[in-house]
Amino acid sequence: MATNILTIAIGIVFGLGVVILVHEWGHFIVAKAFGVRVDVFSIGFGPRLFGVKRGTTDYRVSALPLGGYVRMAGDNSFEERKKEPDELLSKPRWQRVLIALAGPAMNVLTALVILTAVYMHGAEEFVYLSQPIQIAGVFNDSPAATAGFQPGDRIVQLGGVKNPTWYRLRMELLLSVPGNTLDATVDRNGTLVPAKIVTGADEISAVGYPVKPQVAIQNVVSGTPADRAGLKAGDHILGLNGVELLNPSDLSARIQKTSGAPLQLLLERGGQQVSVTLSPELSASPNGGQTWQIGVEIGPEFPKAMRRYFLFPAMGHSIEDNTFMAKQIVIVVGDLFRRKVLLKQLEGPLGIARDSGDAARGGPINLLILMASISMNLAVLNLLPIGPLDGGHIALLLVEGGIRHDLSLRFKERFVTVSVVFLLLVFGVVMYYDVLRLFPRL
Repeated sequence: MATNILTIAIGIVFGLGVVILVHEWGHFIVAKAFGVRVDVFSIGFGPRLFGVKRGTTDYRVSALPLGGYVRMAGDNSFEERKKEPDELLSKPRWQRVLIALAGPAMNVLTALVILTAVYMHGAEEFVYLSQPIQIAGVFNDSPAATAGFQPGDRIVQLGGVKNPTWYRLRMELLLSVPGNTLDATVDRNGTLVPAKIVTGADEISAVGYPVKPQVAIQNVVSGTPADRAGLKAGDHILGLNGVELLNPSDLSARIQKTSGAPLQLLLERGGQQVSVTLSPELSASPNGGQTWQIGVEIGPEFPKAMRRYFLFPAMGHSIEDNTFMAKQIVIVVGDLFRRKVLLKQLEGPLGIARDSGDAARGGPINLLILMASISMNLAVLNLLPIGPLDGGHIALLLVEGGIRHDLSLRFKERFVTVSVVFLLLVFGVVMYYDVLRLFPRL
């Protein structure tokens, strides 16, 4: 339990904290470049723990290690100013626009660098991800079965993209709000058929599996026929009674047809084939009643290969992925205003904390990929023309530049007040549904 809490804490600090700190550092370096006096650059929030003062800036470490902040001289238009030349509001509007843009720009750069590094480092990935979407089969009771996908289907168009790969489908599903649908066109025996892919599941559950999977034993239940016969986690079941297995669902269906008669399983274990004979037993099923079972938990396994890229191809893949992420964020924001997406479908701080913990447990590569996603989200959302956000400051500066004079203090106060109320309402609703997902019995 303590280890899980520590892992989640580390995930939050790196998954969210670092990208916030990078954002603030962007504001800091551009403000310094334009001669703005920066009073505080803090790693973390809350009370000052320790630090050092260099020139006019207090570089400090604060108690709450979740990001950081920059405090510039004269950056509050609602407070009385000394009108000194090194104050933020004394600088030309174009410089203030660039200072505001620097935070999101640094987040975009961070996301690009992270994914480029991930592609250069390389990792094992499923071979099918780089292939066109040709469906070899559909698991029973999966969203794909409900949606009507069939073996032999080929997805020839997905969201406007022709001949998409499995990787493209995976990205679409990862970056879409759960519970929505993706428009697709399926080539079924030469006939083009429109289809809807339900989001919220992985690509295998959503449309089916791409190649004939190996049936892998994930767990053997103690005291069951499989346990007594010596089956082990990691074994692959190749065939049953001399007939090749097509997928994990095929094994369960064929066991039911035996009515308890002895079965001969052909296994692959450590590169060698092993034949095992056992008899199923009647056991209670989750749906009530009884079913014939041998006592194993099984799942599909697909071939993997190491993928590693040189610098320029890695940069190309990084740019492609980050551009796609940014577009998806814009689409979701637009769908919110068009009521195609509801606030309760969005993930809030608790969801990000959970994802950060999961990513940390999955290893540094997973955590880096999550950081890139959070960084791009932070960049795009901060550019929305809403008062407290960078986009709100930029919008006001552009309006003032257009009319060639400052907006009234009263207008700015109302703009910021309405924006803050709006953000608090959105945050409150998202947090409410975040808690409900975390504690479904509330």
